[in-house]
Amino acid sequence: MSAFSSAYRLRRIAISALLLASCALGGCSSIDRLSQIGEQPKLSAIDNPTAQPGYKPVQMPMPKPEVASYNPNSLWRNGSRAFFKDQRARQVGDLLTVTVNITDKANIANETQRSRTNSEDSGITDFIGGKTLGVQAQKVLPGRILTADSSASSDGKGSVNRTEALQTNVAAVVTQVLPNGNLVVEGKQEIRVNYEIRELIVAGIVRPEDIQSDNTIDSTKIAQARIAYGGRGQIMDVQQPRYGQQVMDVLLPF
Repeated sequence: MSAFSSAYRLRRIAISALLLASCALGGCSSIDRLSQIGEQPKLSAIDNPTAQPGYKPVQMPMPKPEVASYNPNSLWRNGSRAFFKDQRARQVGDLLTVTVNITDKANIANETQRSRTNSEDSGITDFIGGKTLGVQAQKVLPGRILTADSSASSDGKGSVNRTEALQTNVAAVVTQVLPNGNLVVEGKQEIRVNYEIRELIVAGIVRPEDIQSDNTIDSTKIAQARIAYGGRGQIMDVQQPRYGQQVMDVLLPF
């Protein structure tokens, strides 16, 4: 066997080992990517979502079935909120669109300065005619009884400059109808771009009268509003400190 063929076999073995290691570490995704070098990305086939592994049917709160009752010789139906059918959300399971429009701006600056200086000095200039007794007697007799000086100063500054803006729309579902007619809504939206997921969560209590004719409501009219906008993924992992550093930040007293 020639040296060239031996080197070629060793190279093939090394490449195979590398591919096996990549398959073990990356779930064979590396092999798929290597096989598609120079080709256009392939589109996913349209499949039945219920046949996919891990599929779970969606379960949402649903209203109780209502039996429609009609009055004789009348177009009005009991339980209707208008003469024509109202398309706005009003019962459990209905959907409505929440217009999230948050524009907060705060600019606060405070400064406090304080300074104080004290001086205390007390004594006796002539104790029982000490000046007439000579220099040696003046050394023994008391002169200055107390001399004290003190000073204190403080300078404190604080400022807040914050600007936040969030404008988006999210569909929410009515999860509960309160006894007074108000609706408890909750909506969640997830968007994945490459390896980063952005999620928006909206929850709170709305008044049916505040829902507009196009079945939308502004986020400023949601009571007990809970709005969360964030993400998770590779970019978020890089921006966050490591777990060890977070633990040390909590435990270290300095």
